[in-house]
Amino acid sequence: MTEMINEVRRLLERPNYAHIATLLPDGAPHSVPVWIDVESPDEVVILTSPGSRKARNVKRDPRVAISITDVDQPFASVLIRGQVTELIDGDRAWEIIDRIARKYTGQPYPLRTDRIVLRIKPDHAEAVTFG
Repeated sequence: MTEMINEVRRLLERPNYAHIATLLPDGAPHSVPVWIDVESPDEVVILTSPGSRKARNVKRDPRVAISITDVDQPFASVLIRGQVTELIDGDRAWEIIDRIARKYTGQPYPLRTDRIVLRIKPDHAEAVTFG
């Protein structure tokens, strides 16, 4: 996917909550709310614990689906399908984690251990409006 369309990017760059769906070992979906941000022109990142269910799921099967709802316009949303291409840890992860936390809270992330970043390359991204 080349450069993200403007509406997709707008929702990703704002402090809107996202839900990421991963696949459990039996193939069932597992969906949880996450903080999300744009990492490069075409990739998104989320933070998680390395032992979380979503981290364990994507190590086994990197496919994910993400939905984001605009907090100011609840009928506007973004739908993304893609794959986790990298699990980032260490200093590089903390730079991204603190940036994401500042977006949502105005401050660096308060915990300083037990976090990684999932880097996701979208295969499909679209902005949709309901209602």
